[in-house]
Amino acid sequence: MAESENPTDLNKLLEQFRRRASEAEDRLSRLEAAVAKEKDSYEEEHSKKISKLESELKRAKTELAAEHKKTGELAEENAKLKYRVTHLVQAVKEADLKLESKGT
Repeated sequence: MAESENPTDLNKLLEQFRRRASEAEDRLSRLEAAVAKEKDSYEEEHSKKISKLESELKRAKTELAAEHKKTGELAEENAKLKYRVTHLVQAVKEADLKLESKGT
């Protein structure tokens, strides 16, 4: 008699195990889907941030190049003005010498 009840109990136990395993698989599938969705969202967010930073870097490099060009132009203009000042000072000194020599 005990032997005839044993297979039934085993079948019930196996059925409970299968049901719990199926429930666990369903929960695992939902968790995997949630993790995949979160990962995609995370990657998309970081991709957007990287794109924004790259565009800001490009803009900053463009501005830097423009500033370098402007600095070069200003340095060139400064050199020309120094040259003119030097010659003007020399011309004024020569004019002063001529006036002094005429005055004496």
